[in-house]
Amino acid sequence: MARRRKTSPLEDMLDLVAMLPWWAGVVLALVSYVFLHQLAKPTPIQNLQPGQMAAVAVGSVITGLAFAGQFIVPIICLFGALGSYLARRRRQSLVTNVSQSKSAEALDGMSWREFEVLVGEAFRLQGYRVAETGGAGPDGGIDLVLSKGAEKFLVQCKQWKAFKVSVMVVRELYGVMAAKGAAGGFVVTSGHFTEDATAFAAGRNITLIDGPHLHGLLAQAKVARRTVNEQPGRAFDALVPLPSALPACPACGAAMKKRVAKRGGNAGGEFWGCIQYPACRGTRNVG
Repeated sequence: MARRRKTSPLEDMLDLVAMLPWWAGVVLALVSYVFLHQLAKPTPIQNLQPGQMAAVAVGSVITGLAFAGQFIVPIICLFGALGSYLARRRRQSLVTNVSQSKSAEALDGMSWREFEVLVGEAFRLQGYRVAETGGAGPDGGIDLVLSKGAEKFLVQCKQWKAFKVSVMVVRELYGVMAAKGAAGGFVVTSGHFTEDATAFAAGRNITLIDGPHLHGLLAQAKVARRTVNEQPGRAFDALVPLPSALPACPACGAAMKKRVAKRGGNAGGEFWGCIQYPACRGTRNVG
């Protein structure tokens, strides 16, 4: 990845505000204006004593900076809030487009940046806090840093369509996890993994998510969101965790959850059922 260009303090501030929820940017704009507006009010100078010139000069500089800042800082915060809002709409649009697709092929037409944004949103919908690093710097190509409680998780995104993700990628992530003290890691690809990569991840705190599984997680998040709106008390039941061995539906590629047969010859037995049931009736045997 190319080295990032140098930025000004104002650009850095804009980027930081854009990382916050849009409403937080609006609040910062209002608070900064009120605070700086108070500082911008000139203080009357009366009975100036010798030796006070330096303090008066500093006060004048602060007043001048505050006068300009009361307009500049709120504007930056509002632009940052707008950027945050647009980025959220973009993430939601990506999730909607992919989750509405019948298969994981919807991932193939994405750029690497869109894929990374989509993966980040998938983890947000799973309850993680997500920080995007873009794979830059001496961090082993880590694209996302997740946090949940006091635990940290590292994510590598591989938008590879032509070939499978090899064991070298998984080994690299495992080494970075140990160096940074991460509780776990994820490798997410729009394609698939080699058998060696799957074997290396087995028994370690690394989860491999291929295209069909990612598509299923997004479809699952859509179901969970609808459940939150229609039946708030059952929101947790609709959300399936991120296990490394979660099967994909053979019919639509979505994630599956264990169900119990209520009728027929297998009544009382467990089976894997598509989370998009009854829209999809794909099943797999347990075991």
